[in-house]
Amino acid sequence: MEVSKTVLGGALIGSALGVQISLMFAGPLLKRLGFQKTLFLGIPMLGVAEAAASMMHTPIAFFVLLAIGGLAIGAVEILVNLEADRTEHLVGRRIMNRAHAMWSFGFFTTGLIGAGAAQFGIHPAAQLLAITVLCSLATFWLFAGFKPAPARPHDSDSSSEFVWPTKGILLIVAFCLSAMLLEGASADWSVIFMRDVFHTTPFLSGLALAFGALSQGILRFFADGLIDRFGTTLVARVLVATLGVGVVTVTFATNPAMALIGFALMGFGTSAIFPLAMSAAAQRTDRPAAANVASLAQVAFTTFLLAPPLLGFIAEYFGIRVSFGLGIPLVILSWFTISSLQPPQK
Repeated sequence: MEVSKTVLGGALIGSALGVQISLMFAGPLLKRLGFQKTLFLGIPMLGVAEAAASMMHTPIAFFVLLAIGGLAIGAVEILVNLEADRTEHLVGRRIMNRAHAMWSFGFFTTGLIGAGAAQFGIHPAAQLLAITVLCSLATFWLFAGFKPAPARPHDSDSSSEFVWPTKGILLIVAFCLSAMLLEGASADWSVIFMRDVFHTTPFLSGLALAFGALSQGILRFFADGLIDRFGTTLVARVLVATLGVGVVTVTFATNPAMALIGFALMGFGTSAIFPLAMSAAAQRTDRPAAANVASLAQVAFTTFLLAPPLLGFIAEYFGIRVSFGLGIPLVILSWFTISSLQPPQK
């Protein structure tokens, strides 16, 4: 589109906005459609919207199509997270982080495919449409006879109203803010960072995204067992420290290999911070768990809405290294608010 980083950052809001709208208002529709119909409609809708967005020549059209794709992401996210939660209750053990690991491994795979396609000059629309067809066919085949887990006792529909955060929730937000910002920064800007700072080939640039997703997926796959064995606080400290090392490495990288290591460390560090925050919110006793979880989720996605234009503006006027460097003080904030993960003392 030949636009500035500020304009690109504003256009990227479309996806996060679509997700937020879906999370707030799609519940009743999804209840009527059910698990299979939502997946069978949502996956193709997402792929077609993303492919169409890649062919747009104006930021507004790009924004609108990303928003449509975001609606599909939000719908599928609600459904899959709900199914993982109900399955956890059914089998009596943690599986949520492992479920999210599958998302990261998918991101890693598509990152590699995208990097290779870019290296050979294949248009993004062609690769996205091909992936959409393959993923849609796989979804139809895998879930044709799927029976969702039964609802938890006392399951209730979430409200679309904004739930104001309490002081305790704000402390949890402070803890996970660095992970939310830096995960979004890696997804949106890591490839551009490699291209602009080191003038790398398309394939090498794409590896920044792929390496981050791979390390994130590996840690998520084992996170539930690690939390059970070592406890929330120790795991959180290791994750925040690793995230800090990663963002410092990226910000001050002197060569592409150093930057790739930094992005991998950032993926490791961001992997389970938000799930830990969600668990801490649910365990608070100052009001119903659903209200605290909804409050944290809404503030989190507000952050995702604001992050792309903020990072784009900073990259445009101060350099993309500074955009990532913005995460350093936030990691320090996360370190000093780890105690917010502990249930309040009675």
